[in-house]
Amino acid sequence: MSKLSIRVRETKRIKMVLKYADKRLVLKLNKKYNKLDKLPKDSSSVRLNNRCRVTGRKRGYMRKFGISRIIFREWASIGKIPGIKKASW
Repeated sequence: MSKLSIRVRETKRIKMVLKYADKRLVLKLNKKYNKLDKLPKDSSSVRLNNRCRVTGRKRGYMRKFGISRIIFREWASIGKIPGIKKASW
């Protein structure tokens, strides 16, 4: 499980990206790159990382489910994810 501070920082970045999205789009379309540089760095969507909703892990993230591979495997074995079951043949 990742540190709480890292997860809080990531949520702060998400809020900042949403806050400045319109402003960044207008500046990019008008090619005002010097003004774009003056905006906060965390307002860029490139700085966001996909993180597991449960553990905060960023590696092994499964977009379709929004969780890491480890949690996915645990939940699939338990039967917590509808439509997913462990294969056996």
